[in-house]
Amino acid sequence: MPDRIAAIVLAAGFSRRFGSDKLLHPLRLNGRTMPLAAHSLLPWLDVFGKVCVVTRPHAGMRQIEDALGNDAGRLFWKVCEHAERGMAGSLVCGVKANIDAAGWLIGLADMPRVPAGAIADVASALIKGAHLAAPSRNGRLGHPVGFSSRYLEELLVLEGDRGARHILERDDVSKVEMQDEGIFADIDLPSDLR
Repeated sequence: MPDRIAAIVLAAGFSRRFGSDKLLHPLRLNGRTMPLAAHSLLPWLDVFGKVCVVTRPHAGMRQIEDALGNDAGRLFWKVCEHAERGMAGSLVCGVKANIDAAGWLIGLADMPRVPAGAIADVASALIKGAHLAAPSRNGRLGHPVGFSSRYLEELLVLEGDRGARHILERDDVSKVEMQDEGIFADIDLPSDLR
């Protein structure tokens, strides 16, 4: 994938609803047991040569790196000193760390079933000129979400825990049709692991 589109995975949440650090929670998926975040990062590493992971201070990066082995060398960890400001604060950190990109593909580290095809297809939509892009199924938008550099100023002033949802609700999004429900499957509660 061209270096001009930055891959950013947000991993700076506090897992309050989960009750413990969900990103480090062991998860068995596709025959492998690893921390949930490691599973979430695998498809990103299938598509991109480098992935920026936005994390909070003192997070368990080492456990995730150990699980990913040699692939961990392609992760760029960006510590967000203001992670308590919610998803918008993390997103701003990721965009600032990749400020010269032509666009940003934003994903979440608590979504271990997002298919590599969704990541690649949304990135491709940006490369082909879409200003906003996201996977879609039955009219519902999923993850990851892509923003062109046209949205730089708006992204840099985001606040709160809604992230950039208002941009997606306001402007026309290039929808990449997907059949895989993994584009919706985020883990908020232990029961979501089932």
